Amino acid sequence: MNIKALNKKLKKQYGDSVSASLEDNCIVLRGSLDSWEDVVAAGLLCAKPHSKCHVVNDIVFTGAEQLPMRLPELKDAALDGEKPDVLIIGGGISGCSIARELSRYKLDILLLEKEADLALGASGRNDGEVHPGIDLSRGSLKHKYIRRANRMYDRICTELDVPFKRTGQYACFGNKYWLPAIWLHAMWRRFIDGIEDTRIIMGNKLRQKEPEINEDIAFALSNPSSGCVSPYNLVIAYAENAVHNGARVSLNTAVTDMQVENGKIRSVTTNRGTVYPKLVINCAGVYSDEVARMANDRFFSIHPRRGTNSILDKKAGRHLAAIASIVGASTPSKTRTKGGGILHTVHDNLLVGPDAIETYERENTATNAESIERVFAKQRITMPTLTERDIITYFTGVRAPTYEEDFIIEWGRKTENIFHVAGIQSPGLTTAPAVAEDVAHEAAQWLEAEENKAFDPIRHAPPHLAAMSDAERAELIAQNPDYGVIVCRCEEVSRGEILDALNSPICVPTVDGIKKRLRPGMGRCQGGFCSPLVTKIIAEFLGVPLTEVKKSSASSPIVFESRKGGSKDV
Repeated sequence: MNIKALNKKLKKQYGDSVSASLEDNCIVLRGSLDSWEDVVAAGLLCAKPHSKCHVVNDIVFTGAEQLPMRLPELKDAALDGEKPDVLIIGGGISGCSIARELSRYKLDILLLEKEADLALGASGRNDGEVHPGIDLSRGSLKHKYIRRANRMYDRICTELDVPFKRTGQYACFGNKYWLPAIWLHAMWRRFIDGIEDTRIIMGNKLRQKEPEINEDIAFALSNPSSGCVSPYNLVIAYAENAVHNGARVSLNTAVTDMQVENGKIRSVTTNRGTVYPKLVINCAGVYSDEVARMANDRFFSIHPRRGTNSILDKKAGRHLAAIASIVGASTPSKTRTKGGGILHTVHDNLLVGPDAIETYERENTATNAESIERVFAKQRITMPTLTERDIITYFTGVRAPTYEEDFIIEWGRKTENIFHVAGIQSPGLTTAPAVAEDVAHEAAQWLEAEENKAFDPIRHAPPHLAAMSDAERAELIAQNPDYGVIVCRCEEVSRGEILDALNSPICVPTVDGIKKRLRPGMGRCQGGFCSPLVTKIIAEFLGVPLTEVKKSSASSPIVFESRKGGSKDV
């Protein structure tokens, strides 16, 4: 790496405000800038895609206050003195899938998640697409894992009892003059990059399959292997199966420090006590570089990136049965993305998005109107019937890219007993099954672990009445009348299903916890009718007054007190 040449570029762009040095095979940036866009741009200027020589960006951003990591209110000694074989930091798709694969071995596995539930970060705030890898080139870890993992999804989702659909994907082009170049691109992807299902489909054939695609679309790249899954349901299923096979999950548990001696982590400090693991696996998402810093093993930086998605009413689901997006549209954009797309979800809604905006706020998931407007402006070129009037809710997630725009899946460079699974952004949901297999294998070899012959790969989801026939429902209700008490009309969720979720291996007795697992509150009324009933069922299950039931965490009460003079317990 020519540091002299890099510094010359930096000086031309930023004067004497920024400089670079080569340290421990990393490019370290220092200085100060008052624009976050410039901080990120400086890091990208120094990064080489897919390189193992990572950018560590220590430029101080002076344009706004940097907020510390949000910590749980809970403080106790529940984990103090624990000595797990493996400590996994992070309860997203990476952490939970790795926990499940590690439970194939005779190991004491403890997974820590600082939030009140699993998949509250990027893993639960994405579009749920299972990608084909059409935009990935050889040489990256993303490409290494994408096809193998894509092929695993039918088996994984069957084992974990999670809905999965192979809807297919269309990347649409409006100019027929691009056809020769895109045809060559498709052939390269098929025969060189291994994306075997890549095809060209002409506009007239495409509209036979998807009649509401814009008449001006000349042709599209088609990948039938694309699909969709509920990302948070998959994370929860992975975690429940891991617990079923002996792993432990501790929610509301944040890592705040580590003691490292002679290149080895000796202890990990949390808000619930000090833990003494043999091996640490870093799956901390937007804070994975901070975990690496605690472990004296920071050789990469995360630059957070926001993405906003909109969910449309189920009646809009009839407009598109697949995944589609326009490519090369000349709409204004501040993003580093194809501009999102339109996706038919496993629950038969349409999802529109996401965009991708660089941000210095690692945990700010507020949604801005301009993000929605920008994505809709672009995707109406794909499907003119798309309308913001069909939006029933929206959400924003913060992704965790490195400056090299690739995953980091490797052992620590200075600290021997840490394994990093970092920089996991799209297509991280898709690649997770294959990555988890490899990481678990590496960890088990390092720990010289024996096979767990009692491992059971099957996880049975609670009964889902909305997907049953009338006869099946009647039989279930005859066995347990609670299944006949409908709590959420929009999503047809019964009291019996809610009680099943509260009795699951990882009980999260909050309104949002139940919503995530069963979908009450995700329909057209967005919980206007069912949320009070769900709150009451949780209170009865816990044996507490309504005032103690939370929406999502300890700091989010729903009922403060009675306003009508009656008992606040009912």
